[in-house]
Amino acid sequence: MRTGFPDFRLGSVLATSFTGTLSERFGNAVERIPTPHRLVDWLAVNGLAVDSCTTAQLELARELRESIHAAATAAAIQDALPASAVQVINDRSAQGRAAAILTPEGKRRWQLGSASCVEDALGVIAADAISIIAGERDGKLALCASPSCRAAFFDTSQSRTRKWCDMNTCGNRQKKARFNASQRRRSAE
Repeated sequence: MRTGFPDFRLGSVLATSFTGTLSERFGNAVERIPTPHRLVDWLAVNGLAVDSCTTAQLELARELRESIHAAATAAAIQDALPASAVQVINDRSAQGRAAAILTPEGKRRWQLGSASCVEDALGVIAADAISIIAGERDGKLALCASPSCRAAFFDTSQSRTRKWCDMNTCGNRQKKARFNASQRRRSAE
């Protein structure tokens, strides 16, 4: 891992974890893949190791990220999916060359094309986005309750009532803000 960059916010769902590479979208935005090398790092951490990445491929990745975020946001609020976002997701899915491989431990792993390239990894991410947006997996899309975040996440909790994209960041930040406001009210009384 390269140092000097913000930590990745990893989740259990590939597509929504990918949209989390840009966090605090409505506050002080944090870009977690600012360079092509950082995208290579993120892909490796998520089991999609590629040999290299160009600036043009980084831009393709960011376009896919924003398209997934737009489509997942629309799905979470039960709005019409943006046609341009759907087109980008479908294009990336169709362009990727990857196969699902069963490991000896009984897990699914993706095997990218022989010349591992970013487009193949993006195809896997796009296919994952399609499966969650289309409702093919057990869970539901939701938006983070933090007004500065509003990240789309895939809620697999039993009750499907999760409020935060990540309890360790957004959830704790909101709880701390409520506690501090309560303390200020008490000291003002």
